[in-house]
Amino acid sequence: MRYEEKAKLTAARALVPAAILLTSPVLLIAGAPLRRRYLRYVYRDEAPAILDKEQGRISVHWFVVMSPLLGWLCWPTEALARLISR
Repeated sequence: MRYEEKAKLTAARALVPAAILLTSPVLLIAGAPLRRRYLRYVYRDEAPAILDKEQGRISVHWFVVMSPLLGWLCWPTEALARLISR
């Protein structure tokens, strides 16, 4: 979506945290592997940029990646994975 599309940006800002909260039970149980797989998908080589300032475009993925709520909900399984790997 374009930077000028204020309604779409506002909707994305509101709906992304709602979607993360809706999936919070799953994220608390299996958040670390899901988050790693999602980030690999978003940042793969042939993927379009999530933020393209030259073209004036922003992807919904940007709101998900930058959401601290996603990090907080995935933290318990990431900490558990680090403890198990030691």
